[in-house]
Amino acid sequence: MIADGVSLFFPVYNDERTVRTVADKALALLPQVAAQYEIIIVDDGSPDRSGAIADELAREHDCVRVIHHPRNLGYGAALRAGIAACRFEYVCMIDGDDEYEVEDLRRLLELKEHYDLIVTFRYKKIYSSSRIFLSWVYNRALTYLFRTRFRDISTGLRVARRSVLETLDLEAASTFIGAEMAIKAMLKGYRVGEVGIQTFPRRFGGSASTTVKSIAGTVADMLLTYGRVFSDTYDLPANRKR
Repeated sequence: MIADGVSLFFPVYNDERTVRTVADKALALLPQVAAQYEIIIVDDGSPDRSGAIADELAREHDCVRVIHHPRNLGYGAALRAGIAACRFEYVCMIDGDDEYEVEDLRRLLELKEHYDLIVTFRYKKIYSSSRIFLSWVYNRALTYLFRTRFRDISTGLRVARRSVLETLDLEAASTFIGAEMAIKAMLKGYRVGEVGIQTFPRRFGGSASTTVKSIAGTVADMLLTYGRVFSDTYDLPANRKR
């Protein structure tokens, strides 16, 4: 079933070699799945030509818009900016490095009537052994701390209802925002579904998610969210206090 409207956005940082690739794939997919659509590219203060290429795409296609951050604010800030800019009810999110396949969003959109948030888990990972191990530890920690059932909670490919995202009060600045999104949606009782996907090797550079700075930021956001979710004041009924 074709959606009335779909917003697709992706953040870019040092992704000058893949910005156009991801955008072109989105431009090919969206007319097939939505009556109305838009593409939003969030340039998170990228030092390379990612932002300039995004501007070129916006000049070439009326449905493309670009958000520029004057400096790098982090993955979480980029996702929040993308969500805030979306106009349509169905929001597609994908990373700008082309590790995830835009075409997979078609499968997620086919489930849009059944779930409020659809996340993905990587059953085929083409990563180094150390990155796979870090991912395993991270997901086990999230399962233990937040009592979740998700297999791979922070992949960069997801679809959600904008009306649902607006209720979640997302705060993370790091890549933890993907987990925060799923955890808070689950706690509010929204229908969260999972779809298995494969990932594909980067054609250049390395992932920023495994740097010491990124891991430290993710752990800090995870502990901050844990403290808030399990506090005595989180999301209480209006007529009750502890």
